[in-house]
Amino acid sequence: MTQEELRAIIAHFDINGSVSEIKPLGEGLINDTYKVVTTEQDAPDYVLQRVNENVFPDVDMVMRNIKAVTTHIRKKLEEQGEDDIDRKVLRFVPLKEDAERLYAVVDGKYWRLMVFVPDAVTKQAVNAESSRAAGLAFGKFQAMLADLPVQLGETIKDFHNMEFRLQQLKEAIAKDAMGRVKEPQVQQMLREIEKREYEMCKAERMGREGVLPKRVCHCDTKVNNMMFDKRDNVLCVIDLDTVMPNFVFSDYGDFLRTGANFVSEDDPDMRAVGFNMEIFKAFTEGYLESAKGFLTPVEVENLPYAASLFPYMQCVRFLWDYLSGDKYWKVQYPQHNYIRANNQLHLLLSIEEHLPEMKEFVARCVQ
Repeated sequence: MTQEELRAIIAHFDINGSVSEIKPLGEGLINDTYKVVTTEQDAPDYVLQRVNENVFPDVDMVMRNIKAVTTHIRKKLEEQGEDDIDRKVLRFVPLKEDAERLYAVVDGKYWRLMVFVPDAVTKQAVNAESSRAAGLAFGKFQAMLADLPVQLGETIKDFHNMEFRLQQLKEAIAKDAMGRVKEPQVQQMLREIEKREYEMCKAERMGREGVLPKRVCHCDTKVNNMMFDKRDNVLCVIDLDTVMPNFVFSDYGDFLRTGANFVSEDDPDMRAVGFNMEIFKAFTEGYLESAKGFLTPVEVENLPYAASLFPYMQCVRFLWDYLSGDKYWKVQYPQHNYIRANNQLHLLLSIEEHLPEMKEFVARCVQ
């Protein structure tokens, strides 16, 4: 987009100062993002972002969720006497014509503006230190929102619903759009999926039975969804589009799925795939330190299950896309989604070998 077009969008928002420069920011795959530099010394810089309505069809719901969450966290930080709060929770800028609304619609596209967090960085690499910091941050995030008085909407319906993901797979098997179902390696994988189906759907069963509560969860707990200061302290959790009600397993299990695999999720060398117990222990220590005050015994007891659930779920989703014709994830070669699914299956097998040790470690952490 041109500078003039971007400036016209920014003009909808109630900013301080005048815009001097607008430049692309980051390499996000979902939303287009720009840094907005202002001229006045006392005025903050801003981040302008287009929300991808193809991924998030109800942008109004997304922004209402974000407003409720950031307002609640800000209030908690103020009550705790925290300083420098604008670096510890995101601040979104309202419209000039409607102070209650945090997004503008321009030519059918959805835009939001937030205050830029200065002297902050994100991390890509995961090690024991950053994993513990991530556990602390995401556990604290859930803890601060445990008493949120607003019912959030579900921004991506059934995002982490295991029963729904298995139903998607069964529909793809019945349709067999690409004629791949009878491939021997697919048949073998389907047998592995089927033998674990009942166990992996127990979260939904416990939810229906009233045993397992839904919490406010981030639902995209990667290490690069936090901002750190120059001393490696976590400032705040970012990328809040997926914040919605879910079981705590979502935030706990999804981080470990990506962070504790020795290799990337599409590495074709299955001998290299494995579950890193050092990362598991560091993340679990941090998470339970900040979250155990509100977690129920059932939630704590099932954290190792959560760690196994998410590789299983991702195996199912990658295989579903492979059988459906590779329409969801971009692929570099015909077998790419099958390789991804197989990678996640091997990660699950590694986790299952460690489950007794994982259960013992979680029990020690809460004693």
